[in-house]
Amino acid sequence: MPPEVHYSDYLQLEKILHAQERVSEKLGQPAHDEMLFIIIHQAYELWFRQILFEVNSVCAIMQQPALNDNSPELQTVVHRLSRCVTILKVLVQQMDVMETMNPMDFLDFRDMLRPASGFQSWQFKILEGRLGLKYEDRHGQHYYLSQLRKEEIQLVKDSEKEISLLHLINQWLERMPFFEEDENWKNFSSRHSSGNLHPFWEEYRACYRESLSEVEKNNLQFFDQSFFRERTNDLTNAALSLSPSASRAALFIMLYRGYPVLQLPYQLLNQLLELDEQLSTWRFRHLSMVQRTIGARIGTGGSTGKDYLQSALQKHSIFREIAQLASFLIERKKLPQLSRQMEGRLGFMH
Repeated sequence: MPPEVHYSDYLQLEKILHAQERVSEKLGQPAHDEMLFIIIHQAYELWFRQILFEVNSVCAIMQQPALNDNSPELQTVVHRLSRCVTILKVLVQQMDVMETMNPMDFLDFRDMLRPASGFQSWQFKILEGRLGLKYEDRHGQHYYLSQLRKEEIQLVKDSEKEISLLHLINQWLERMPFFEEDENWKNFSSRHSSGNLHPFWEEYRACYRESLSEVEKNNLQFFDQSFFRERTNDLTNAALSLSPSASRAALFIMLYRGYPVLQLPYQLLNQLLELDEQLSTWRFRHLSMVQRTIGARIGTGGSTGKDYLQSALQKHSIFREIAQLASFLIERKKLPQLSRQMEGRLGFMH
């Protein structure tokens, strides 16, 4: 028989419930709202820990040499990313609780916290890196690690050496076998055939060109750069980017997501976009709260406060190239009709 487990012991409540030490109380100037401030930030760190746990598990699955898109593993990836999205929604909602503390309440203890700052959250930096935000794409690189302790800096740097989720998604998309076998396209009907591209992409490019208004004509150049530029497939040290073949696979999934085999891959891509959206929403709510609480003052950690947060909001979009694929969609009724063989591949029976 396993030993009996008690609720308090299992959750280590003795440690958790005695982990809120108000600096203001120690200094003999107890500020009531400091308790709320501590608990909310502790909750953030616990949720960051859970999201990291989920993202690391997803990366472990995606790192396998072959991932069967019809297997439970892909469903597990989608489910865990969906959980991360739901947790991020909770983090956004926690801002409502934080905003019950008005600016004067915060001033009761704010100066006692220096130089502590949310910018010292090494877990959040690791999370951004594991998702795919690289150092060269960060805003405020000179400030990025300056507020961390030596051991925390090492944790962040070590995590950045690992393969990110973005890179693993790129590899997964490149393995999509949509266009590798000519047998799948032998009966594909195309109005346009120059021989320079795969018949499907010749046809789709023409359909896309026809869908553009006069003011959108430059989009065709963007289309060609996104899907047919020559570049290395090694993205380990590259900026945030999908390779052309990965971009083509992602667009194909979005276009034909109604087919059974593509439904889970589409859900995976959609969860990545949801992750980015919720992270951006959280950053925006944080920015709005900071503007409301301290205005244009410098952050307790020495950052430029709202100016830093505004720039990070604009620059730290991790899966933006997947989001940009929406620029290349056309109406469903104008999509090229797939060959009978490809339709069979995308069904459950093939």
